Amino acid sequence: MMHRRSFAVLVAGAALLLTSCAAAADAGGSAAPPGSALAALTPENPTGEVWGQGTILDDGSAVELCLGAVAESAPPQCSGIPVAGWSWDGKLDATSTGGSTWGAYAVWGSYDGTTFTLTRTPVPLALFDAMPAPDPTEGKTGSATAEDIATIEEIVPDAIGNDMLGMHDQDGWVYVDVIWDDGTWQKAADQDFGTGKVIIRSALRSVD
Repeated sequence: MMHRRSFAVLVAGAALLLTSCAAAADAGGSAAPPGSALAALTPENPTGEVWGQGTILDDGSAVELCLGAVAESAPPQCSGIPVAGWSWDGKLDATSTGGSTWGAYAVWGSYDGTTFTLTRTPVPLALFDAMPAPDPTEGKTGSATAEDIATIEEIVPDAIGNDMLGMHDQDGWVYVDVIWDDGTWQKAADQDFGTGKVIIRSALRSVD
């Protein structure tokens, strides 16, 4: 009789524990540390044509598309992604010095996660009038506290790695700029830190 009672208590306790865990999961709780989803997931490469705006830098050995920050020097300094199919023929807006050539362009092409391959003739940014991207905040203030922002800014760079272009906070949001996101990292950031705190912005956008 004592054995049956002890077993019944043990089963009841286990059921209560499982119920509590399920409730925590339903409430958005997770035993995984913040940043786990971002680190574990990678966006699928775009299957169609994409476009972006940035600096094309040719140092004489390789041509790169810099989508993030560019140091204003001559030649400029930046970290970009390799570009296939580039030619400076006919591009009178380019600047050359010290063995490097560069210019700012809107570009269209395919992206395989490593290399950007041109599919159309680039357009100098001075002549390009792009449609503004939709406001992902919908005009709302974010809910990230100072503590949230500090945590996000500490975790995100390591979680995303070299695909991250930059990050800053404004109006309760932490904006994270990446080379490419199909929505995977946005969902992961919401899972890691809660909705209404992080906005993942993709520098490359699908051509509609």
